[in-house]
Amino acid sequence: MKSFLYPTINPPSFTWVRPESGECSKVHEWIQPITDLTSLEKSKDAEVVILGVPLSRSSISASAASEFPEAFRRSWRSFTTYNLDEEIDLSEMTVFDAGNVPMHVTDISKCHTNIINASATIHQHFRHSKVCAIGGDHSITAMMVKGMQLEKPNEKIGILQFDTHFDLRDLSDNGPSNGTPMRNLIESGVVEGRNMYNIGLHGFFNTKDLKQYADEKGVNYFTLRTARKKGIEETVQHCLDELSSKVDTIYLTVDMDVLDIAYAPGVPASTPGGMTTEELLNGVLAAGRHPKVTAMDIVCLDPLRDTFVQPTVKLGTHVFLTFLTGVMLRQNASN
Repeated sequence: MKSFLYPTINPPSFTWVRPESGECSKVHEWIQPITDLTSLEKSKDAEVVILGVPLSRSSISASAASEFPEAFRRSWRSFTTYNLDEEIDLSEMTVFDAGNVPMHVTDISKCHTNIINASATIHQHFRHSKVCAIGGDHSITAMMVKGMQLEKPNEKIGILQFDTHFDLRDLSDNGPSNGTPMRNLIESGVVEGRNMYNIGLHGFFNTKDLKQYADEKGVNYFTLRTARKKGIEETVQHCLDELSSKVDTIYLTVDMDVLDIAYAPGVPASTPGGMTTEELLNGVLAAGRHPKVTAMDIVCLDPLRDTFVQPTVKLGTHVFLTFLTGVMLRQNASN
């Protein structure tokens, strides 16, 4: 069945069978595909909406990150809805899967336009929902934010970025690739450099000119060494506190290459010296708890590079569920 979002957004390529009892203990039993819904009225109050963005042709390094949205959905059966650490059950939240942004086979510009349109559509139909985009390479972030800005032109947007890289490469050399999304947003006037906060930079993976550009544009960044000395959660909270005083809404982008290569074999640009799993999950949880974080994405995870048991795919899904845990904790605190 096609949803009301079609053809701007294609329905999920497959859906899990939901239990007849209506009781859900596993993630795949809980998240509802929008194809199951008969009208906008039934889904407009969703607390969270998922959008798959299967694009990786715009990646600098060879990548099949376009395969992550489907691998992400198939991994749901490995997770329960109950978070033992926080003692909360995510099944109390309403979460819908809107499907995937349609992609052109060869035209990257067309793909990016489709992402902008799909993002705008999601933010129009689900004005009060948290939007979670599942990439795809990091080029999708600029397009998701541009779509958000189209529907919320009066809101100033800030970025919280977990990343090994600045992603500020020159557009004239690299185009709208996974190496340029932050520069794309700055130069298009959608997000000011001073409203970007990057946590996780480390090692020998950024050139000096990118640091100089970041300084010129007022981008805020914290090397992983600095963040560890201060504490990852404390650094995230510091960024959120500063951002919330300057912007109306915060977009969280999680580039999985921020992780150490030992924890993320399925990431094309993973590096030694990156974050541990615990550090990333703690940072994402802190972000999810903040009231101004209204959208997020997970990018640059290639299931075809993963090992047989797909540890990186499972970690990507864990990041998503951890963000939702933060959202639920924030809701519980406000009630």
